[in-house]
Amino acid sequence: MLHQLHRPARYAARIAARPSTLVLQPTKFCNLDCAYCYLPHRARQNHMSVEVADAVAHSAAELVEQDDSQPLGIVWHAGEPMALGVRRFTSLLAPFEPLREAGRLRHYMQTNATLVTDDWCDLLTEKDIRIGVSIDGPAALNTQRNDRRGRPAFDRIMKGIDRLRARSIPFSTIAVVSRDSIAQPEVLLDFLAGLGCESIGLNIEEVEGVNTKRQPPTREQATEFWQRTIAWSRRHPDGSAIRELDRLGDYLHLVRTGQRDRWEKRRIDPIPTISVSGEVVLLSPELADITAPAYNDFRAGNVLEQSIPAMLDRAHRLRYVREFLVGLDKCEASCAFFDFCRGAQAGNRYFENGSLATAETNYCRVSQQALVMALSDTARKEHAA
Repeated sequence: MLHQLHRPARYAARIAARPSTLVLQPTKFCNLDCAYCYLPHRARQNHMSVEVADAVAHSAAELVEQDDSQPLGIVWHAGEPMALGVRRFTSLLAPFEPLREAGRLRHYMQTNATLVTDDWCDLLTEKDIRIGVSIDGPAALNTQRNDRRGRPAFDRIMKGIDRLRARSIPFSTIAVVSRDSIAQPEVLLDFLAGLGCESIGLNIEEVEGVNTKRQPPTREQATEFWQRTIAWSRRHPDGSAIRELDRLGDYLHLVRTGQRDRWEKRRIDPIPTISVSGEVVLLSPELADITAPAYNDFRAGNVLEQSIPAMLDRAHRLRYVREFLVGLDKCEASCAFFDFCRGAQAGNRYFENGSLATAETNYCRVSQQALVMALSDTARKEHAA
């Protein structure tokens, strides 16, 4: 609790004192080369050292000592974690084992599933690693996900999923929804639900990182997409949970039951993201490895030099964090949707507007505003009928 005493009230009112998640990037390399990928150095074949993992584990122990109300999530993400190989990845897990065995920490991995083997399945089962698979739908909608030779990755992704299912390993899915696929939500959802996944995440394509030239969907396209997604969900009440609809449903439930204050008390996760070398950025994993001299490349510190709690204790002094707080104030003062979305997503402000001290982004319009508008339009049509 000591660190919380040093945080200014303005920061503490917006940002959670204790992150629920640490994102670790064990390698920059990815064996795929997706058209919309935001990672700037995904061809580099480097990997995280055990020393960095050990330093993160020490910070994790300090964080759960401050607050052990829920297990700390360790998310292995970006590039492709399985590109490390089972042996090397196992060595990175070792420093976290005491916390995991004590139930104070849980591992998650986001993967393209093309490298899943029986050895990987053994490790996933042994360490109870929760898996998210990136797949954008059936082959016709998955055309942006290719390997470095331009070959479609769909068949290899499906082989990995088949292996996970054969070993009874639960998994979720995340699909990137582009201008090419946004008009086909039923095709997308039928396919993803048919995989037997526990939940479905729908990421409407964003301008971020090095993905700055492709044209993302519009709010009008997104509103229709969410309307049809809501309709699909109602037709399939026992199907896979849809992450975005669950969040909106949670908000509406709390408001309807007089518990709005519980929603408003939720704070934005600072999401410390640790790169291969131990460098840490806050607020948005997409800011990692971005060159931005005005913001000192968004560095909060290096875990080999100081702990993550110590970085969080001084986070309010970072220029980009201060600007983000200004942006949140602008959102709250000007946006009718703030009560629901709470004005998060620091990275989108930077990549779309060039500054975190700004308010609305296209991400807001297609992923937050369009979702609320879709539900409102659905309710209005049903009332009129």
